[in-house]
Amino acid sequence: MTRREWLQDSSVLLGGAFLTGFARGGVARGARRVETSVDAVARSRARMGVIPIQTTKLSESLTLLSGPGGNVVVLTGKDGKLMVDTFVTPAWPALKRELDNLGNAPLSHVIDTHWHFDHTDNNAHVRAAGAVILAHENTKKRLSESLDLVPLGMHFDPSPADALPQKTFSATDTFAFNGETLKLGYIPPAHTDSDIFIHFERANVLHAGDVFFSNYYPFIDSGTNGSVHGMIRGATKLIAMSDREMRIVPGHGPLGDKASLTGFRDMLAEIGDKVGRQKAAGKSAKEVVASKPSARFDAAWGQGLNSPDFFVELVYNTL
Repeated sequence: MTRREWLQDSSVLLGGAFLTGFARGGVARGARRVETSVDAVARSRARMGVIPIQTTKLSESLTLLSGPGGNVVVLTGKDGKLMVDTFVTPAWPALKRELDNLGNAPLSHVIDTHWHFDHTDNNAHVRAAGAVILAHENTKKRLSESLDLVPLGMHFDPSPADALPQKTFSATDTFAFNGETLKLGYIPPAHTDSDIFIHFERANVLHAGDVFFSNYYPFIDSGTNGSVHGMIRGATKLIAMSDREMRIVPGHGPLGDKASLTGFRDMLAEIGDKVGRQKAAGKSAKEVVASKPSARFDAAWGQGLNSPDFFVELVYNTL
């Protein structure tokens, strides 16, 4: 899916005004009058669901699957298959084919990095396949609620019982699987209030979830307590536990490393500071967006799902 297609799709989802205005470089006048609709979610699922899955080998037993809803990691071996995140619902047949291609062992464990639908959408399918779903306790809480992603015009009813995680933790969890030691840790509110990291110690691979968007301006979900300052703190936490050889899987975008994660954190810090100082001085969101506080980063970071102006307003609204 190209950026143009995503923006066109999003303008339909949001009644035509919101992201179309951002794509042209200005804040749409109707930005706050979004249509909250389950149809928006269905359309987004359909659009993402046809994106082909790309496969990258991270180690003998660890595989990265990228495409319809971000980045999924699969650990295979004699204990079965363990998967991090699940893509969107329409991608399930393709995801199952990829899992089958990784061997005959059953899918036994799934980890949700946070509650958003593009990461948890196939929870019911993986539970039906026999997997136990593990997540932070806030992921289960959020999936059990009625929620709105207002900037995206999306509404979510509570998930059915068979789509909820069976096991949760509050701070950390550690377990061995297929010769790997997995360390899971909660990241205090950043992208959402349900974010976790998964560290595959032997392979030296870190799945950062949506606390890291590689090469793209991120989405920040203030509706579930996400904020730009939380994103900065979360990225800083992950940087502190990484080394130069570690491969870092972002929630969205190409495979990263410590240097790219540091660049992401520094970008957030600079834009957050510029926006924050203007907001503290009493400037409106429209005025701040018009000042182009992200300008020096736009060529590198502004070609993804979120246009520079849309991202700046997201930042403004989390401060």
